[in-house]
Amino acid sequence: MHDLVERALDLLLKHDMAGFAGLWAEDGVLEFPFAGPGYPRRVEGRDAIREYLRGYPDLLDVREVTAKTVHRTVDPAVVVAEFTLAGVAVATQRPYELAYIAVITVENGEIRHYRDYWSPAAAAEILGDLTAMSAGSGRG
Repeated sequence: MHDLVERALDLLLKHDMAGFAGLWAEDGVLEFPFAGPGYPRRVEGRDAIREYLRGYPDLLDVREVTAKTVHRTVDPAVVVAEFTLAGVAVATQRPYELAYIAVITVENGEIRHYRDYWSPAAAAEILGDLTAMSAGSGRG
């Protein structure tokens, strides 16, 4: 599981969103429990996840993982990853740093369920407005 988290973060650093989405099971789920109004709360299926993530590098140029901790849980299929990404907000060219917590369930080497806990308000501040993070145009 630790290797999967490492691979996922490496793909984010390489801006390989298709590869990142490829880590999901065909019917895997990406969920955003803290999504605000107008934000998707759930994206289902690898193809939908790939489409959802496609524009991420156009919003945030991830350049570094500044912190990372991976916690094993009592369920061997579940891991909790805490990480902080840093880079540049593409539209403003301002540096940013954003913390995430992900609860990841893996089955047969693929992500079955990924609950992504991040702050939409912090992301909107980084990007300069709330509309940039609305459904279909951006990701946290």
